[in-house]
Amino acid sequence: MVLQEALQKIHDPWIERISRELARGEGVRSGFAEQLERFYNMLEQTVATGDTAWLDPILYDWGHSPTETNLEEGDYFVSFLMNRMIALTIEVTRENLSKEEAFEVLAAITPILTNSLSVVVRYEMETRVAHISNDLNKVQEKLRELDHSKSSFISVAAHELKTPLTLIEGYTSMMADIFEQTPGNPQMDGLLKGVNTGIERLRHIIDDMIDVSLIDNNLLTLNFQPVLISHLLTLLKNEIKKSIAERRQNLIVHEFEGSDLLIYGDTGRLYQALNNLVFNAIKYTPDEGTITINGRLLPGFIEITIADTGIGISREKQAVIFEKFGQLGRTDLHSSGKTKFKGGGPGLGLPITRGIIEAHGGTIWVESEGHDEVKLPGTTFHILLPTKSEPTDANMARIFRESEQLMKETEISVQENTPINHQTT
Repeated sequence: MVLQEALQKIHDPWIERISRELARGEGVRSGFAEQLERFYNMLEQTVATGDTAWLDPILYDWGHSPTETNLEEGDYFVSFLMNRMIALTIEVTRENLSKEEAFEVLAAITPILTNSLSVVVRYEMETRVAHISNDLNKVQEKLRELDHSKSSFISVAAHELKTPLTLIEGYTSMMADIFEQTPGNPQMDGLLKGVNTGIERLRHIIDDMIDVSLIDNNLLTLNFQPVLISHLLTLLKNEIKKSIAERRQNLIVHEFEGSDLLIYGDTGRLYQALNNLVFNAIKYTPDEGTITINGRLLPGFIEITIADTGIGISREKQAVIFEKFGQLGRTDLHSSGKTKFKGGGPGLGLPITRGIIEAHGGTIWVESEGHDEVKLPGTTFHILLPTKSEPTDANMARIFRESEQLMKETEISVQENTPINHQTT
């Protein structure tokens, strides 16, 4: 009873003191005083019952009341008010009550106020986390829209460029035919060859842009058929022979377990992926450097490695080279040559390679100690391809099984009907 009377004694001075010091402006002070009245009534109920749940509704309202400005500026306004309220409560109690009454009141309400502070802090943090999450969601949505716009632009630009390129190619072919019929300008042949080289290069870039668009929109289709990795590497070795010779580089292709294993995949796309990686190695390896292709058979996978003795890739760049337009070095210093040292490009080869490998159910990653054009730490790309024993399409699998059975039967028939020639010495 004495405690309740003591709380009534400090009721008016408590509200007046706190509203005066913590609220600014008469209008704000009036509304704030009403909130303080509500809080004090709940505080008395809590003291009487010992149940802090009485304060939960108003603490919830206060904890979720920070304005947009408070949240954006990182201002913990409510926590500050609650903390200051506790200090002012102690002052008001000491000023308006005897020592015995003040001690009894503070002993009763200090734990309640301290618990209220922790509850308000928790609610305020929840509000702040929700605000930050909402901001992050907005940023992610904008990034998705930006990436979609970029993919759309690539797709539209690629298709729009194909039409004038076809026209240029057609007129160039007509000029070449006219030149063959009426030769007379010895420089014309070289000029036409230069134009054709440019057309070929531009068509390659446009094809890459279309491939990136297909990968971004999950429209890349694969034509699964039996594949030998060793066969792809042989084709690749023959194609890059000229480029390797021009750069005076060494190409080493090892035979490894799994290279002669018959798997199923898209031959053209896998060759494109390997081609991109090898030409990338040629480009970033100095003259007389070495490029090594090796691999091994793992449970369920074939691993292919393409290592070079080039300038390497910095740690931060290793995370972005598989993204669209992720290029190494300064783009303003790049040349336009496909195999020239540090030659430039649109930065689409590695993203396309990753898309192709992942479409096969595999994965790709890169290892390098860093970028150094003097020490030449080199780079190693790793590819994991699943050792699929048959196509994923059931009809295609049936066709291949029937073809293999027919080939076996034909081979047996030929062996049975082939006469054996005996030689004598």
